[in-house]
Amino acid sequence: MPRQESIPVAANVLGTIGTILWCIQLVPQIWRNYRSKSTEGLPALMMFIWATSGVPFGTYAIVQNLNIPIQVQAQVFASLSLISWAQCLCYAHGWRAWTASLLALGTGIVYGGAEAALILTLKLLYEKGIEWPMLIVGVIASILLAAGLVPPYFEIWKRHGRVVGIDFIFLSIDWAGAFFSLMSLVAQTTFDYMGGVLYLVCLLLETGIFFSHWIWLFRTRKQRAAERVAEKEGEDAGVSDSVEEKEMQSSRNSVKEDIGSKV
Repeated sequence: MPRQESIPVAANVLGTIGTILWCIQLVPQIWRNYRSKSTEGLPALMMFIWATSGVPFGTYAIVQNLNIPIQVQAQVFASLSLISWAQCLCYAHGWRAWTASLLALGTGIVYGGAEAALILTLKLLYEKGIEWPMLIVGVIASILLAAGLVPPYFEIWKRHGRVVGIDFIFLSIDWAGAFFSLMSLVAQTTFDYMGGVLYLVCLLLETGIFFSHWIWLFRTRKQRAAERVAEKEGEDAGVSDSVEEKEMQSSRNSVKEDIGSKV
């Protein structure tokens, strides 16, 4: 697991694309949460674990001297995850907005301090040729990133394969960001296996979420079509009843007018 000494241009370009995507990935989800004032189907635990994964993820990227975009990516990813976590606390668990925001901010400060301490400590060890601590940090980062994608599977299981509450634009951007970041590692002079595993795990688990919803759509296509027909018939019946009621009212008014004219 050698430290990167020089970064090819292709690796920086691909890493930049991946970073840009991961910098905006959670924005659609955060906007959806804010607009609907709901995080149903989006586990708070998922966002908290992802925010926590930013500490070993960022430490590993900086100490291993991965391309700069990926070093920045870890910090932005953790920050957006904390924002989404605060929304989950506010909308799903009834926390006050300022309380959830202060908790997220305080957590971010603690995580930032922990990451800085890890970087300073592990760099000294790494320069002395002690590499196993970095291996452990890389493994922890991969485990946490993967663990963050486990809670949505419980939500999917409860809904028989249907994905609710997770924005598919966010999921698509996240998938693409992981893909380009993985390709940036491939383009480096030496491939970083721990970083590669981290992105590959993310890709596989998110692909599973996509497939689960697609399978649900296929399995329930007839039922959903029948529900749409029934709903349309109900709307048509409502319109018909409304028209008949108006005609009857008009008829009553006409009778009253005739009686009035005769009197």
